[in-house]
Amino acid sequence: MEREDVTQFTPILEKSHETKVQRNRENLVRVFAFTLVIGVMSATLFNIVLPDIRAQFGLSFAQVSWVSSVYLLVYAIGSVVYGKLADMYKLKSIITFGLLLMAIGSLTGLSAQSYGMLLTGRVIQAAGAAVIPALSGIIPIRYFPPEQRGKAMGIFVSALAIGGVLGPIVSALVVSVIHWRWLFCLPLLVILALPVFSKHLDDEPVRDGKVDLIGGGLLAGMVVFLILSITYSVLDLALGFLFCLILLIWRIRATSAPFVQPALFKNVKYTEGLILAFLITGIGYAVPFLTPQMLGEVYQLSPEWIGLSLVPAALASALLGRKGGEIVDSKGSRVLFYTAAILMLLCFILVSTFVGEPPMWIAAFLILGNVGQSFMLIAVSHTIAQTLPREQAGIGTGLQSLMNFMSAAIAASLYGKMVDQGAGNVWNPLNEHEGVHVFSNIYLAASLGLVLIVIAYTMQFGRKNSHNARSTHSHMKG
Repeated sequence: MEREDVTQFTPILEKSHETKVQRNRENLVRVFAFTLVIGVMSATLFNIVLPDIRAQFGLSFAQVSWVSSVYLLVYAIGSVVYGKLADMYKLKSIITFGLLLMAIGSLTGLSAQSYGMLLTGRVIQAAGAAVIPALSGIIPIRYFPPEQRGKAMGIFVSALAIGGVLGPIVSALVVSVIHWRWLFCLPLLVILALPVFSKHLDDEPVRDGKVDLIGGGLLAGMVVFLILSITYSVLDLALGFLFCLILLIWRIRATSAPFVQPALFKNVKYTEGLILAFLITGIGYAVPFLTPQMLGEVYQLSPEWIGLSLVPAALASALLGRKGGEIVDSKGSRVLFYTAAILMLLCFILVSTFVGEPPMWIAAFLILGNVGQSFMLIAVSHTIAQTLPREQAGIGTGLQSLMNFMSAAIAASLYGKMVDQGAGNVWNPLNEHEGVHVFSNIYLAASLGLVLIVIAYTMQFGRKNSHNARSTHSHMKG
């Protein structure tokens, strides 16, 4: 009789346990989304106060730009380092270390009395904050079943968009009331998230292994030399990149536990997905990088009005990001990818055709582009996540984040050089405005590049991708 009673209550207990697990997942996603918002804001907070920093410390434009540039460099390198560590240590320990380091960097910058100390604070801050993008790709893989990962990714993408909107707004509000130095206080809010992470990330076991510091250092050097050589067009820096690349390949072959496992790139689908993400990031970077320049040069808008013109698109991405995740979970990443591609393609063609018309038209077209980019990020990240075994999720998603940073840096340099060279020919015959053809041509070229990417995606992922979520889920059940 007692055995029958236990059997009778077993489904109730299992349902109660599943409800508790699901509630814990939701709490984890909400708190991590908050952390993402703070992390994105930390990267952009100082962009509008660079003139004030330059004046206070008597700097040149090139010198003061390092307040933002050094943050992004360390942020990019750190994301792959934390990704590697996540394959070996508890996520709880890693994120605690990263967020505390971010707080130490914020306090260092807050108390800085020299430009050198200010940069040191930004470096430490970025070294800690890099844990956030690294874990944003790992948490959905490790803590969510395949049919729920898209929703988590969608929420994280919305958080990225919200952080991008709030960064300049909060920065402007703070400096209008108090000194810009107090911007360093905002990242300290991440400390509030530590108790939740301590509770919900405590089930990840430690894996045996060691970190290849030499290989990690060579990878970091390679990234630094590549981005700087592209930014400043210096041959010696490009040679430094090649030197580090050769040494890294040698290191991978010479050591038994290299920083980047060769087996990762033997995964053909992962490698193809990584290349796809790199190209899409570069094409899509035309929207955040090129559009502000276009609004300033073509329409002669002030920085404040340029910022306001970009807000509707960012808000639309924030509001619809979760919807993109739901589409992935219900219909697969293929459907979302093609939806994103259509939205981005419409944006590029419309901007190419109508640049020179009233700026509110451009602001409306950017909504299509930003939402398309958000959907594309979710679709591609979901596609890549499906190619990774669980034990390689950390370094795999870390490398994806690193490639995205490198792609953005390369795209920014190329787009900048295209604008400087101007337009020799008119590629879009539908646009007859004077002085806009360089921007019109770039957006038209971006639309053609996007079409080629869609073709490549269809050949490599499109035919099977619609069934991936269901087949992966069935495999896990089996």
